[in-house]
Amino acid sequence: MIFTVFIITLFLPKQPRFRYEFEKGKVWMNKDLISPFSFAILKTNPQVSTDKKNALKDVLPVYQFDKDITANALEGFLNEFDIKWRSKQLDEKEKVLYKGEAYKILQTIYEKGIIGLNVKHQTSDKNYDFSMLENNVSKQRNTQDVFTAETALKFFRDNFKATNQVMNDLISNLAEDHITPNIVFDDRLTQIIQENTVSNVSTTKGMVQKGELIVAKNDVIDDEIYQKLDSYKATYDAQTKTIGSLTLVYLGQVVLVGFILTILMSFLFLFRKDIFADNRQLSLILIVTTGMLLALTWALKMNIVSLYYIPFCVVPIIIRILFDTRLALYLHMLVILIAGFFVANSFEFVFYQVTAGMVAIFSIKNFVKRERFLVSAFYILLAYFVAFVGIALLREGSFREIEWVNFVPFIFSVLLSLLAYPLIYLFERVFGITSDVALIELTNTNNRLLRELAFKAPGTFQHSLQVANLAEAAIFKIGGNSVLVRAGALYHDIGKVDNPQYFIENQNTAVSPHDKLPYEQSAQIIIQHVHKGIEILRKNQIPEAIIDFIRTHHGNTRVDYFYQSFLKNSPEKFVDENIFRYPGPIPFSKETGVLMLADSVEAASRSLKNPDAQNINDLVERIINYKLEQNQLDNCDLTLKDIETIKLIFKTMLMSIYHVRIDYQQLS
Repeated sequence: MIFTVFIITLFLPKQPRFRYEFEKGKVWMNKDLISPFSFAILKTNPQVSTDKKNALKDVLPVYQFDKDITANALEGFLNEFDIKWRSKQLDEKEKVLYKGEAYKILQTIYEKGIIGLNVKHQTSDKNYDFSMLENNVSKQRNTQDVFTAETALKFFRDNFKATNQVMNDLISNLAEDHITPNIVFDDRLTQIIQENTVSNVSTTKGMVQKGELIVAKNDVIDDEIYQKLDSYKATYDAQTKTIGSLTLVYLGQVVLVGFILTILMSFLFLFRKDIFADNRQLSLILIVTTGMLLALTWALKMNIVSLYYIPFCVVPIIIRILFDTRLALYLHMLVILIAGFFVANSFEFVFYQVTAGMVAIFSIKNFVKRERFLVSAFYILLAYFVAFVGIALLREGSFREIEWVNFVPFIFSVLLSLLAYPLIYLFERVFGITSDVALIELTNTNNRLLRELAFKAPGTFQHSLQVANLAEAAIFKIGGNSVLVRAGALYHDIGKVDNPQYFIENQNTAVSPHDKLPYEQSAQIIIQHVHKGIEILRKNQIPEAIIDFIRTHHGNTRVDYFYQSFLKNSPEKFVDENIFRYPGPIPFSKETGVLMLADSVEAASRSLKNPDAQNINDLVERIINYKLEQNQLDNCDLTLKDIETIKLIFKTMLMSIYHVRIDYQQLS
């Protein structure tokens, strides 16, 4: 327990907890809140996003005015002009004139600039502003102020005129080949400016001064007040992350977690002494508790989007399957109470998790099929949905304002809660605990041991099935683990597979092997099926909870047939009664007590020659009263009312088995 407290508190966030809980649209029920220090009012995330988008709109794309491109283009034009002129064998006198005129027009074009348009900067209007960088000096320009490749060519053709069309086309085409954008988009520099602009966007809007009223009592928390409170909380959390306060904060965590676990131990000591006395089961409970709280701690440190991704319902599911409903609910409540100290909107968090945990426990109250896990998951999701819609309406007051995307974490949480199934199997193996899931597997009559029983001792197998039906019906009515009692009933006579012919239900002839044996030896063979059964189940690693049914189904009663026969035929001999008595112990739970009664009643009913209503009624009364007189039910918590209920169920079912018309007045 001390180690658990140490582990849980070691990883929990170490800072003082903000004392106020608040929600938008709610009334401030605390006293007037005066700011103890000055702090900036933080913008909401949507406000910051909007401001960043607006800031980016004002950032102009940056273009570089590249003089090297200009020089290379003009030089290339001159060189190619000479080559083209010679190849066409044109008049050399006109060459200098046209060459100079074309060069001047191109020079004018390049001085004004040719821009390489970027589609992503164009809006509905084809023209846009940009920042042109020339000699490290930035100037704001518009695409209308410069040429594009198309407008530059048009300008050249409009301003250059030659004497004949052939010469005009030659020089125009040559100019077209050397019109290259010299105003080039600088993506890297533009991105840097955009990043700097975004990072410089203010995340605050105004200040709250020390001594200023943040919110008055009974004020409704509107958007403005909510932002002030949220900003106050953020500033408080930042200021309290100091080394000096860590020791006392840690001490507070130790006190709270230790107090919660002490309450848990007190509960176990007072109401579940069997678990309190078993270190394996205690260790399992503490491991489950610690694991869930460590998952919460990890989520807090990783700053995941929502803490509702964590499958808190795994705890009540595991504890309910491995133990019982009451402990599952109690432990779940304690885990959520601890977690509530370290999450935002703790009341809302506790409401979600407590209600979902309750539904999880109730939905698997009678766990008889594996698909119950899926049914339970559906009910948990439904519980989350109802709580989500209710809280959203309470907060927003409108269906339109509900942010349905916030329900996604709950869906993932429910899916993750299905991890309880493999964890239950793991805990069963490691801690030797028998769950309802394991019991369901054991009650499958295709199980190897039960198939062997059916093959070697078919009469015993049929007897076990009838006992299982009787015991299960009775325990279901009076309250108890019906799956456990059915499994115990199916295996309670498994020891008879060794010598099946010595038991009357497996004998097909009038000759019995006991006829040739002394009564003492016959009694020991009958008693030995208890020891053999325990040996077989332990060899096959069947849980001790099932073995308990073998040990107790005859209690410490005598094998009366052989005992009375011995007294009748050898009155002069000394009799050691222990030879004819089962080793016990007597039943110590409702389930083992009911099985003993069902076993005795079903076995005795086979001897009825005329199974009518009166005979069955007398038989059940006689057998159960005899067990009471022999003090076989002293250690199991069956009440007199339970016993009367058991009698009624046994009578009703036996009459159905033997096709007797049921007279309920006679049964009562």
